Amino acid sequence: MKKRVVVTGIGVISPCGLDVESFWAGITSGKSAAGPITHFDATNFSTKFACEVKGFNPENYIDPKKATRMDRFCQFAVAACRQAFEMSGLEISDDIKPYIGAIIGSGIGGIGTVEANHTLLIQKGPRRISPFLIPMMIPDMAGGEIAIEWGLEGPNFSISSACASASHAIAISTRLIQIGEAKVMVTGGTDAAITPLSHGAFCRIGALSKRNDDPQHASRPFDKDRDGFVMAEGSGILILEEYEFAKARGAKILAEIVGIGQTDDAYHQTAPEPTGEIAARTMEFAIKDGGFPKEEVDYINAHGTSTPLNDKAESHAIKKVFGEHAYKLSVSSTKSTTGHLLGAAGGVELIATILAIQKSILPPTINYQTPDPECDLDYVPNKPKEKKIRFALSNSFGFGGHNACIAVKNPEI
Repeated sequence: MKKRVVVTGIGVISPCGLDVESFWAGITSGKSAAGPITHFDATNFSTKFACEVKGFNPENYIDPKKATRMDRFCQFAVAACRQAFEMSGLEISDDIKPYIGAIIGSGIGGIGTVEANHTLLIQKGPRRISPFLIPMMIPDMAGGEIAIEWGLEGPNFSISSACASASHAIAISTRLIQIGEAKVMVTGGTDAAITPLSHGAFCRIGALSKRNDDPQHASRPFDKDRDGFVMAEGSGILILEEYEFAKARGAKILAEIVGIGQTDDAYHQTAPEPTGEIAARTMEFAIKDGGFPKEEVDYINAHGTSTPLNDKAESHAIKKVFGEHAYKLSVSSTKSTTGHLLGAAGGVELIATILAIQKSILPPTINYQTPDPECDLDYVPNKPKEKKIRFALSNSFGFGGHNACIAVKNPEI
């Protein structure tokens, strides 16, 4: 039998706030975190705004010398991990270190460091390239830095599957605990890709909203007038534990991960399969894996990017899976508030889902003004809603057709 997997700690660095409490306040506030880009001069870019993390000082979480040798995406992950460990109350003794691993997803890795060093190469030659470039740029270093900081000797690697990276990292971490290869896993995702090259590339591909005159209302998932997503950055990290291990040490259980679904559209580099058939299968697999009735799903934290194709396909998928029950459950996209955190999205959004379960409050889809006839579900428009949640799903769909769904259960049922 598969071992049970529970969540005992969560940590967030996000555009809405630098800890769990402020993050929750942000995603239930009805206000977007979007604003003009300050990381670089965006004058000549077609999209001039994003959801940046503001006020983050890595030295609040990391030794200053170590922090200078980490890209921003790594700094975010270590900071969120510190929060998660503090919440979990886990004491990392020598005898448990071999059974604690870390799998952190990142879609982009240390692109800011790459860009800065490429500029040095062009302007001043190869001798000016930082000797720390490689360890700062490679996506697996977020998990590596976490292992070094806390002495974790268990399974450790990175998952990179675009916007599904964090959810895939959580899925694999869950499986490792279920089969007994680890007792505790640190997992989630991190990205810091609001850089000139990365942002410019997303502009060129036509994925970003161009509402430069009104950034606050740019991210509008499922709204008929949606025109693209809003870039964001940050990290969401979770502490997963084997249930009996957590119970024996008296840990507070926030939620139980009960089902995993993983598929690929096998359709297009960037566009989702339009009928939603494969996305539907992803949710079906998670529900089957969890062994619970689909009628007991009360909430879905949608991928909900605010792009014309994604939101329509995801709505179709939900209706394929749930039939009439699709109109009884609630769906919301916290990307309407946070923006799209790329490879970190699945971690941050699973944390939002767990907080919704804990508080019996659904975070809203803000900026929902004009209904789309093809998106006709309850998207929790504009204001939080009280609702007791039994089971919930968190969806993540990435470029390359990568799909992941995490099913979680309220620990009180």
